[in-house]
Amino acid sequence: MPAYLTAAFYKFVNLPDAEQLKPPLLAVCQQHTVKGLILLATEGINSTIAGPAEGVRAVLAYLRQDPRLADLQHKEAWSQRAPFYRMKVRIKKEIVTLGVPGVSPTRMAGTYVKPQDWNALISDPDVVLVDTRNDYEVGLGSFAGAIDPHIARFADLPHWVAASAALHPPGSNKPKVAMFCTGGIRCEKSTALLRAQGFDEVYHLEGGILKYLETVPSEQSLWQGECFVFDERVSVGHGLRTGPHGLCRACRQPLTATDQASTQFEAGVSCPKCADQSSDTQKRSARERQRQWELAKSRDQVHIGVPLAPRHLRASGDPRQLAPDAA
Repeated sequence: MPAYLTAAFYKFVNLPDAEQLKPPLLAVCQQHTVKGLILLATEGINSTIAGPAEGVRAVLAYLRQDPRLADLQHKEAWSQRAPFYRMKVRIKKEIVTLGVPGVSPTRMAGTYVKPQDWNALISDPDVVLVDTRNDYEVGLGSFAGAIDPHIARFADLPHWVAASAALHPPGSNKPKVAMFCTGGIRCEKSTALLRAQGFDEVYHLEGGILKYLETVPSEQSLWQGECFVFDERVSVGHGLRTGPHGLCRACRQPLTATDQASTQFEAGVSCPKCADQSSDTQKRSARERQRQWELAKSRDQVHIGVPLAPRHLRASGDPRQLAPDAA
């Protein structure tokens, strides 16, 4: 049996006391040897944590003691190695950054559509189907007929919405819109954005792509390709089987076999997508960090200095810095 349980969860709920929730929550996680990242904001909670099964379940039980989180749902995954090396609880303005004041999924999210009903909805020719994920995610796979907004981060979506011809056809009638994302959190907020802008018929896939791939048989599926995930699997397909992609430890971009065969690929240092974005000094530093990480791994030790994404990704709140399915 794998030693580490990972739990990913989120909930949009009014938490005006988010600042006060942080210290005791961090203490409970530390008490139970649980590590990972928990984001708290007045709009809710978003997290992925991992540790011994009894510890993770103790943290979940602690959270659910709060009546506002009593129905908190989570996804589970198991691993042989510790997915995280630190425990952080952070206070944020938003648990997923959109950057539009007043957009509240607790008051105005779109209509949930269960995976088994999703095909019928998106097969309707009057429905505008929008993939709310970032460009590197869409590049691995999407639903047939979905619009790719070509955004680099979720906070770019409002600009696309404002300029999209598909969402603003000639005439006064706004179209029926269906939106989806990896695990559900981004499409809850994006449908709330559209509702706030006067779109009446807005739908989103309950549980996200992952729940669809888990529950809808491949022979009935309208999904094409793989789904990027925020953990060591990199991508998954139908039945949540692990996909064929690798991961660049420097820029956190998914890599095909061709990418990994490129002369620009060096484990932990660079890949064809980021090789031109770092200096020789940065590459030397990354090379030494990778060497130390591999040495620690060969000794079955934990090396805290595991490769991180570039500073511009960390500063932007890019969802690649969240763990499994948190975004």
